Formats: sequence, C-alpha cells, structure tokens
Amino acid sequence: MTERLERLRARLAARELPALLVSTPTNRRYLSGFTGSAGFLLITAELALLLTDFRYVEQATAEAPAFHVRQLQRGLAKELAPLARELGLQRLAFEAANVTYQQWEQWQAAASEVGLELVPVIDLVEPLRRVKDAEELASIERAVQIADQAVQAVCEWLRPGVSERAVAWELERQMREAGAEGMAFALIVGSGPRGALPHAQPTEKPIAAGEPVVLDVGCVVDGYHSDLTRTICLGEPDPAYLEIYDIVLRAQHEAEACIRPGMTGGEADRIARDLIAAAGYGDQFGHSLGHGVGLEIHEGPTLRRESEDILQPGMVFSVEPGIYLPGRFGVRLEDLVVLEADGVRVLSQAPKAPVVRRSG
Repeated sequence: MTERLERLRARLAARELPALLVSTPTNRRYLSGFTGSAGFLLITAELALLLTDFRYVEQATAEAPAFHVRQLQRGLAKELAPLARELGLQRLAFEAANVTYQQWEQWQAAASEVGLELVPVIDLVEPLRRVKDAEELASIERAVQIADQAVQAVCEWLRPGVSERAVAWELERQMREAGAEGMAFALIVGSGPRGALPHAQPTEKPIAAGEPVVLDVGCVVDGYHSDLTRTICLGEPDPAYLEIYDIVLRAQHEAEACIRPGMTGGEADRIARDLIAAAGYGDQFGHSLGHGVGLEIHEGPTLRRESEDILQPGMVFSVEPGIYLPGRFGVRLEDLVVLEADGVRVLSQAPKAPVVRRSG
C-alpha cells in the first residue's frame, strides 16, 4: 500500500494539490486495504488518515497499517472544519464523481467556516488501478478459475426444460461453493430470442432443445472480479446460429491475437468490429469490445470505438464481441485477458463448444 500511496502523492504534486479526500469505496480499498463499507481517506504529502465510525475502527486499524485511523464522532461534515484547522489545510481535493450535491453543500458550508477551498477532481486514483500488480492478478485469476469451472459444470448439468432462473442459481451455487465471496454482477442467462438482449435477466422461461443460450457470469475473490460469457446450444441448432457463432469466435480470436501494448482502446475495438462488419453484421454488434476488470466489474481501460485509452502491460480487460439478431438469438463470447509485453494472455479457459448435445 505504501507504493500505491507514493504514486498517488506524485500525481497530487503534479497537479499542485496539497491534499485529497477519498470517498470512492474501491479507491479507498485500493489505497488502504480497508474493506469496510464506511469511511474516508485524507491524504497529504506527509499524512495518511483513515476516517471512519465506531463500527470499523478496530477493523480499519488491522487492515490499513499504513494509515492513522481516526474515529468520526459526528460525521465528516461536522468534523471537517476542525480537522482542516488542525492540519492547516487551505485546499482539499475531493472525488467529484462520488459526492452527492447534498454532501457537497454540507462540506462547502463546513469549509467556508475556515476558509478551506474544496477542489473537485476526477480520475485521480482510478488510472493507478488500471495496471494490476502480482497480488491483484492472483485474485483475478482465482475468480476467473471459479467462473470457468462453474460454467463447465453447468453445461454438463443442463437439460432442456430447465428454466433460465434455475441455471442462474446453479451457476451462483457452483461459484459460492468454490469460494467466491459474491457475484460480480446479476448473472445473465438468455435463451432463444432472449439471447438477443445483451443483458437479459433470467426468467422462468424453460430452455428448449435446439436454441442458443447466452451465459454471462462472474464472481468476486478478495474484492476482485471475473467476467466470462459463453454461448451454447442444447441439441441440434439452426445452421444460422453456427454461422454467427463462427463469425463471433473469429472476431474474438483475431482481437486476442493482435492486441498489443501501445494501442488505443479504439484500435483494439476495431480489430473485432471490422471483421464482424465485413461479414455483414456490423449493426448487430452494438456494444464495446471490452472493458477493464478489477475491484470494479467495469473500470478502465475501455475498448470501444472512441476510446483513446493507451493499453499497457499489466492491464486486465475483457474481449467480448457479439452479434444479436432481435427475435431470433444472440451470440457473445467473452474472455478475460491480461496484457503482457508481447500481447494478451487469455485467462478464461472455459470451453467454447457451440453445441452441447443432449438426448433429453
């Protein structure tokens, strides 16, 4: 955590910001190690404070040894003015994207008592989180492994007539029993025409033989997420499904083979998008190729058409092309990858068989 703090302090110095108040939970955890649900970090060039309430003082002291833990007796708004006076603060940056207007009004009123200038900032901590260290990558790889195993087990278990909701529950059960601390997001199970909904929520609809099923799953380990999508078919599929599946698979393979450090997210996106467009389905691939994954399920970098994010070794992101035919079916394949010096290393190892044959 000390190294993370020093990198943040360098960014503060470069912007001539003497102090930062961190309120975003994932940023708070990244910088301090504190996993509780309430608290703030106040970081200066010399000081690292963790401000939290009575419920979390003991936990914070154990989890955040690089920080001095201070108990908030009356809430931050009421203690901000005396804290600023004590520390001699004249300017304090805060994370604008994570502060409500009501909070800002309360903080501003407190700050005006002592002549403290509140400075809104965005994307000060988040860029530090994009490149994962070895410990972070180990947690992600474990979350990936758990999701891989769950999808493989459910593909072997699945039979026609089982509902989408039952499939989602079986996926969750498998992942939790394997050690996941939670789901990365509301699991997606979309069968037949519902597979054309990229974020289809599972229903009581029974899965029929011969129709494609999109499974989008992920779990959390040590706070870090995984994200995996496979599309399968039980029994004999429509030939059109196999055609679309092949296009999506080729687009994914092409992207994973060609993405390199130094590319922008937009350039990476175009690798798969151009292939799908050349096959005649450009309008049916309406979302981005991928997104960063870590303490949040969607974080930087972004791999979308307009993205100027520079891809660097150590970044972990999804590669997930898809084609969606409304009223018929959808196909999406998603791997989680880590970018290395010579290209991507694919972390997701769940099989990519388009058809799972069952007699009933």
